[in-house]
Amino acid sequence: MTDDILIQVEGPLGRIRLNRPKAIHALTREMCDAMSAALLNWRDDAAIHAVVIDHAEGRGFCAGGDVVMLARSGAVDGRDAAAFFHAEYRLNHLLFTYPKPTISIMDGITMGGGVGIALPCTHRVATENTRLAMPETGIGLFPDVGGGWYLSRLPGRVGQFMALTGARLDGAECRYLGLATHYVEQSSLPDLLERLAKTPSRAAGAIGAFAATPPEARIEKNLPAIARLFASDQLEEVVGALEADGTDWATTERNTLGTKSPLSCKVSLKLLADGANRTDFADEMRAEYALACHVVRTHDFIEGVRALLIDKDQEPRWEPLLPEEVTDAMVNDLFAPLPAGQEWTPFPQA
Repeated sequence: MTDDILIQVEGPLGRIRLNRPKAIHALTREMCDAMSAALLNWRDDAAIHAVVIDHAEGRGFCAGGDVVMLARSGAVDGRDAAAFFHAEYRLNHLLFTYPKPTISIMDGITMGGGVGIALPCTHRVATENTRLAMPETGIGLFPDVGGGWYLSRLPGRVGQFMALTGARLDGAECRYLGLATHYVEQSSLPDLLERLAKTPSRAAGAIGAFAATPPEARIEKNLPAIARLFASDQLEEVVGALEADGTDWATTERNTLGTKSPLSCKVSLKLLADGANRTDFADEMRAEYALACHVVRTHDFIEGVRALLIDKDQEPRWEPLLPEEVTDAMVNDLFAPLPAGQEWTPFPQA
């Protein structure tokens, strides 16, 4: 167990609180294991009626995973990275299939691995402080933790737009798109948690009692442009469409794409195209695990983490540098299945 996770029981409510504030609660393998252990313990405990996941203090829910560790592992043999992904994806799948109501409080920064533990929950609460994103293409990774499943099911091409650009959505946008089921002002969260502890079996009603009307979703006005300009699963065609459009918004998004790993962008588009056709979340986790084990050993991931998170020079040197230099063979190689006996497996069902 770890001090980075606080496990509590408040009457019939199980509570999991992320407690690594200096890292904005970025997940470690030990944190994933501790959360899974609590969830498995409560799964068959008739005294526990629902589970809440939030953060103990600090300015965000969860900023992602420990990507510096992942890059250092990928530069050697990738074993520690694989162990982390296996534990993290087991947690994601456990939440996705959990038989009791689960409530995630997405207050503040909710990115990468934080999205992975928030979106499987049956009730997902956004606030005025929510900033949700899948920014992995900026470090040479891809939107994992179920990104291929969730993003591919968003309206229009919003998922592809988020995956490629790493766009940050506020709480109102999350509610509008269905990423959040409720919008609650941060000031109401203590009272909401108190109500949930008293009536966790009626979680929807309890949350609804504190739900507020969100502000206008800013992304709504951009949906037609997103659907039109991000329509293709070919990165070169997306770039071309943005350049041809010429509006300020399109130019901004084109410039944003220019900072991302072309290899990661192409991997992400294929991941979402594949994920849209999957019918079992376990299959999504299995595919993403194999992909993650390959991608953490690529030049772009190790270089992206160096540039953005270690040296912080913000100047990653991608290889290949241009989208047209990334071949289908390069992408397909990363989607190759793992050898027999190395595949991802979920926790046994109850």
